[in-house]
Amino acid sequence: MPEQHEGNDHHAGTGHHGGPPAASPATTSRLGRRRLLRAGLGAGGALATVRLLPGGRAWAADAATPGPGPLVDARAAQPTLRSTATGQTWPDWARYARIADGTFNEPADMQSAVDALKAQEVSVIELDTLLSNWLTDAEFAAHMAEVKTFTGLAHAAGMKVVMYYPSLELISPGGEKGRSFYKNDQGKNWVQRDLAGKPNVFYGSVVVWVDPGDESVWLSPDSPWRDYYLKRIKGVAATGVDGIWPDVPLYFDGVLTWCDASTWGAAAFKADTGLALPKAADFADPVFRRYVEWRHRNLLRFQLDIADAGRSVNPDLVTFVETVSMDYRYATSIGLDGGYLRQAPGAVSQVWEVDILGNYDGMRHATASDWVCLISMYKYARAASGTKPAWAFSYGWQPDDASLVLSQLIAAGCNPYEVKTPYKNDTVDAAMRTRMYRFVRTNQQKLYDPASIARVGVYHSAPSRDYVAPGEGNGMYVNATAPAGITDWWGGDDPQMSCAQVPWLGEFRGTVKALVYAHVPFDTVPSPGLTAEDLARFKVLLLPDLQAVSDAEAALLRAFVAGGGTIVITGPAPTALDELGGRRTEFALSDVLGLRLADPLPASKQNSYGSGTCWYVKARAGLSYLTKTDQASADQLLTAVRQSAPPAVTLAGDRRIFLDARRLGADTVVHLVNFTNFGDTPGAFRTTPANCTLSYALPAGAAATAVTVASPDGTDPAPKPVPYTVTAGTVSVPLTVTQYAVVTITVG
Repeated sequence: MPEQHEGNDHHAGTGHHGGPPAASPATTSRLGRRRLLRAGLGAGGALATVRLLPGGRAWAADAATPGPGPLVDARAAQPTLRSTATGQTWPDWARYARIADGTFNEPADMQSAVDALKAQEVSVIELDTLLSNWLTDAEFAAHMAEVKTFTGLAHAAGMKVVMYYPSLELISPGGEKGRSFYKNDQGKNWVQRDLAGKPNVFYGSVVVWVDPGDESVWLSPDSPWRDYYLKRIKGVAATGVDGIWPDVPLYFDGVLTWCDASTWGAAAFKADTGLALPKAADFADPVFRRYVEWRHRNLLRFQLDIADAGRSVNPDLVTFVETVSMDYRYATSIGLDGGYLRQAPGAVSQVWEVDILGNYDGMRHATASDWVCLISMYKYARAASGTKPAWAFSYGWQPDDASLVLSQLIAAGCNPYEVKTPYKNDTVDAAMRTRMYRFVRTNQQKLYDPASIARVGVYHSAPSRDYVAPGEGNGMYVNATAPAGITDWWGGDDPQMSCAQVPWLGEFRGTVKALVYAHVPFDTVPSPGLTAEDLARFKVLLLPDLQAVSDAEAALLRAFVAGGGTIVITGPAPTALDELGGRRTEFALSDVLGLRLADPLPASKQNSYGSGTCWYVKARAGLSYLTKTDQASADQLLTAVRQSAPPAVTLAGDRRIFLDARRLGADTVVHLVNFTNFGDTPGAFRTTPANCTLSYALPAGAAATAVTVASPDGTDPAPKPVPYTVTAGTVSVPLTVTQYAVVTITVG
């Protein structure tokens, strides 16, 4: 869902101002819906034409929550995540996937749909048809026969098919006044409910993918809906499709917040925790905070059950869960945290819904800091998928902005699903998609097989995201105010939506900005399921505003420092909370910090611990750098990096050139994305080639044997030799980057 708030998934054929014409009734009967989980829905934004059940009322915003005042201590076990040791090997088609929507309107359209995508270098078809709708068993079976036919045609063309299937929402066409799943089937019994008991069901015009007169009901994953849905997943798997694409298994907060307090949810929460549900949304209440974290784990179990159900029919089936929550605060309110799936076994990963700034403008009016936020989201997506493929949406408005977003997605190591905002059933431009996808196919091993050589990690703490200064804004981007003349902007002109107004997230994003602007390769480190192996390859770990941490996490971080690692921890309460936001009596890393909670905190401190070092900065230096781009704040974050982990790959050039580096055998593969067209304020989109010089410090005794550059910017995507020099063991490569270049340095 690109959309401009939390996920721009829109009904795939619904006409809107500035968009394509409205679909005909025949088309809408076939085209799948586009989801629009706007950040404004449930995060302080206004709702348009909200209609619930008779007598019900819509709540447009979350319940008021207190600031970061005293929190009651509430210890809880770390989430139990299964090891990847038993995971199966991912097939090459999934690791190298180039994805596009291939929905057919009528069976007669199947072959033409397959042929068109084949010509655009698409390798995987996401098939989105009728499964959003309330179907009888007979209707479902008849449609599965059509899916089987389509899949056979795709396979004959050498392509794979992954079937889209909403996981917790069911739409009843005409259900407001006519028959519906809620009123005439099991919906009323299986529906999600908020903490006040209101049902999560509404009628058309609340969101764009539910047409006027239609009913949308969101079901509890702990109700018998689970078995109903899993049975149908098995039916989908039996058609011969290659994968399942469950859409956003979450607690939808478009009209109600903090679901699921149904009897099913209450029983599951009681069984897992021994606690009764909280009465209200109150972050000062330890039971409510437990409920916040429980929802993450509960949805994780549902995702694993979906994957298991599909594999029970076809052991080779893969599952990609569409996940709208990225590194920002949306996961807190909807429950779906993609990081929890990272360590899960088997062929189950994510399709990441990486949103853009404007539904009808894409990233054309981004600031440089907004672009850094996009970089942060794609880097998080790659990291939160672990060693599995990370598929991701790439939304664009015109070919030039679309290709730049695609470039950043690929440079981060994700697999592209290119679509035109705000819809998902078409490309921005067939020639652009073909050019970009041909580049991916030509260079796929170089893009997806290498291992990162980053020695700097940025820790993304899910508990700190959830519990540090909870508030209304989700922080998807920096600029929440639409530029002049631009409509349908992600932030709805609400300043509190900006990540600069969300303390923990602003600190995280500003840390990412400092690394990007310094051209330092880095990887994100998601906290759920953290292991010592996750930290072993890093020399420096940045811990932005790390406040909420479990004893198990603290032990791993302590061992990292004791073994010679360096950490940089910022913020006013370093490890002062437990993993459920409860106040600790002492910092979890007091010994590593060399600080005690009862003592006044210094502005900064270095402390040796074991063979390593802890650098502490009381200020939120990342947040300062996000908003001011001041060198003093950058130095507070990066001095330790320069001393302990100077990168082997450096760049002399504009700081608005993203750099990432990986290694494949004797090759060092460097990605460069030029976002120099973005400034401190929104401006007209343009592409201006940037000159720079890439340098690589050769390993002792090694010699460079070749340097090549590949780019999707021209007509030939194959790598080409380029001139280079070697001076005092350093390879220097002068380059001009238009939008995206992949440089390969081969040593012998």
